[in-house]
Amino acid sequence: MPTRPLSQVDLPGQTHVAEGPHDQTGMYVMHHAFRRDLARFEAAVRQTPVGEAATWVALSRRWERFATVLHHHHEVEDVAIWPVLVTHAERLGEQESLATLEAMEAEHDDIDPALDAVRSSLAEMVAHPCADHRNALDVHVTATRCVLGDHLRHEETEALPLLQRVMTDEEFAASERASAAGYPTRLVPFLVPWVADGLPDDVTRRLLGDAGPAYGMVLRLFRGGYQRRERKAFRYV
Repeated sequence: MPTRPLSQVDLPGQTHVAEGPHDQTGMYVMHHAFRRDLARFEAAVRQTPVGEAATWVALSRRWERFATVLHHHHEVEDVAIWPVLVTHAERLGEQESLATLEAMEAEHDDIDPALDAVRSSLAEMVAHPCADHRNALDVHVTATRCVLGDHLRHEETEALPLLQRVMTDEEFAASERASAAGYPTRLVPFLVPWVADGLPDDVTRRLLGDAGPAYGMVLRLFRGGYQRRERKAFRYV
């Protein structure tokens, strides 16, 4: 079992730091980005004028990217992380840990319909902008922020400490490789500046140092375009 101590990142909104030997920077920066996005979407839905057609289109497109990244993130967890932890929990006879891992998968299933409800409401807002459609969209975005926030809190306080306690170095390295391979190449020009958005400089340097020089180049090449699209979608935030 791994024994090396390692300083973990602690980002705004993060509910717990799971101390242990495995560097969870990648996990925590993804959680930071999901929380940041949902806060922006909630504000944008409430503050964007109903008649701003181009902005609603930009928000709809931006939601698709958010939902796509979240889908791939959860898919990696379901395939490469939770099953490994289940094996350890079964070996150790830890029923509470097994219940936590069952909850992780069940919560993923609860999030998918929430994402779809926002997608449909945004499509209605683009096709037929009105106060009623905006109010319905507000309800769905707020509900999604709530259900995902609860899941992230549960994961950070219970599932990630379990990971730190039982996962071997080899298993963690395999999960990191699965995570890196779990996102389509076409997403990378969006994903890298998206993750870096709002991060403290030292965390960005740590993240890029671990990922390799190619990702630093991707950030330099695509950050400007990412920021322009963000201003277009979230112009009223």
